[in-house]
Amino acid sequence: MRASLHYGEHVLPYEVRIQPGRVIRKVAIHVEPDGRVLVDAPESASEQDIHQAVGARVRWIFGHVAAAKERLRHVLPREYVSGESLHYLGRRYRLKVSLVPNAPTAVRLRGGHIEVVVPQDDVGLVQAGLQGWYRQRSRVVFQERVTAMAHSLAWLKGVPPIRLLNMRSQWGSCSPAGLLTLNPHLVKASRECLDYVVLHELCHLKEHNHSPRFYALLDKHMPGWQRVKLRLDSLADVLLRE
Repeated sequence: MRASLHYGEHVLPYEVRIQPGRVIRKVAIHVEPDGRVLVDAPESASEQDIHQAVGARVRWIFGHVAAAKERLRHVLPREYVSGESLHYLGRRYRLKVSLVPNAPTAVRLRGGHIEVVVPQDDVGLVQAGLQGWYRQRSRVVFQERVTAMAHSLAWLKGVPPIRLLNMRSQWGSCSPAGLLTLNPHLVKASRECLDYVVLHELCHLKEHNHSPRFYALLDKHMPGWQRVKLRLDSLADVLLRE
């Protein structure tokens, strides 16, 4: 359901998410890194209840939406040329594009560079090569971290399946059936940030909500996760554009 409310001369649209199978006891409001406003609501909440809950926090919402838009204003579109900055596992690298006629497109990590070999001067080939490399690396790294963390969590009887999905504003999600969906862009963040997202979703396999019990699990298995989340959120505009 989509709706909106006014704050002075501004119109703030928001999207309501009702998630069957996930226990949500009260309306929860999230401002995504791209400025979208998402509202999680109990199935029992009426449209009026939701609108009133959002209206009660309209000043907070406006401030966070404005801050997100200001950050995005300084994020330049990528051109996929040598010298551009790239990220992988929390480190910054420089893109190096090497033109090798008749060679297959290939990507490799060499020192402080991520080198993309292409057979012709074509930005589309560079972009596709990088996207494929990040996806391949994310599959390997995510599987490694999910497996390691799953073995340390008592409520898990096995390693849950993983799906990769490019998402505009989410790092991950978890279905009631136990499928973990992770954003390949997450492999650009530090291992600590990556572990926070994986742990967050694995905790949902025990607590399908954002209740105090859910946050108690996070606190137990990653003390100080709030600091890690803030760091990841601050990088979202950059990491999600690459």
